[in-house]
Amino acid sequence: MRNVLIVCTANSARSVLGEALFRHLGQGKFQSFSAGSTPRGSVNPDALSCLERHGLSSDGFRSKSWDEFAGHEAPKMDLIITVCDSAAGESCPVWPGHPLVVHWGIPDPAGVEGDDDTRGAAFDLAYKRLERRINAMLALGDSVFTAEDGKARLNAIGATADTQD
Repeated sequence: MRNVLIVCTANSARSVLGEALFRHLGQGKFQSFSAGSTPRGSVNPDALSCLERHGLSSDGFRSKSWDEFAGHEAPKMDLIITVCDSAAGESCPVWPGHPLVVHWGIPDPAGVEGDDDTRGAAFDLAYKRLERRINAMLALGDSVFTAEDGKARLNAIGATADTQD
């Protein structure tokens, strides 16, 4: 079982979608968590609606600080994925166990204004991009965590253009 933490600034949208997708796609091989550098305190309702549209549970998610995962009593992470540029550029805590830290930038769907359909489309796009990247990571197999070029291969997933949208 590998532990993965998806980090964003507010922990209300992209990181929550990533946490849910890892739970679903990881098929018991991953325990997933999400957190924010400056958590909003609540999960964006459009993120929860997006999960439900895609048949994933929206129960139990909460907006929380990455500090919960930096202490000695926190679960040891194998992988930290930042999904927003501001969190990637911040000084991250020292993570226990020295996990791989990679960046997979995803535009913030919570910043999209408009009616339910417009906002829903933005969240669906973020969901689709995260789903594609997580599937690409899973296709690499567990050996990516110990490979000399593992971090580079995981970062490359986030650096590829989302041309299939």
